[in-house]
Amino acid sequence: MQLNINGENRNANADPAMPLLWVLRDQLNLTGTKFGCGIAACGACTVHVDGQAVRSCVMPASAVAHQKIRTIESLGTPENPHPLQAAWIAEQVPQCGYCQSGMLMAAAALLAKNPRPSDVEIDAAMTNLCRCGTYQRVRLAIHRAAKSMSTASGAAQKGGAA
Repeated sequence: MQLNINGENRNANADPAMPLLWVLRDQLNLTGTKFGCGIAACGACTVHVDGQAVRSCVMPASAVAHQKIRTIESLGTPENPHPLQAAWIAEQVPQCGYCQSGMLMAAAALLAKNPRPSDVEIDAAMTNLCRCGTYQRVRLAIHRAAKSMSTASGAAQKGGAA
């Protein structure tokens, strides 16, 4: 089966019913996406499918074979982190860190749809579970990233208009 992952077509020799999570981790060695609960409750396995946050532990790989899949590996790099990753560090969000890749992917999907979310909108969108309880820091980091992205976007528009 061929999958478009992080902008690259990849072949996976997997049963079509295999959850996307296991194709990513076991077949393609993209281990940033984590297994948490296996029932789509915790969100540690969150990836984007055509821009939507999806729990990959219950998504059959065959259901997304013709869609664009994005994992945490494509969000940013150590040299050029995504504004959310920079905000996560600035707000000291991670404690154990296990849920963070799913949290970041859910937050990125939120900001792509709503660049200036309110606390209520963040709480509604961020249904991922964090055993460390850093929800207040997550909210602060999302606001920080939204502001950073808005400032960068405004600067780019001003530069392009000149």
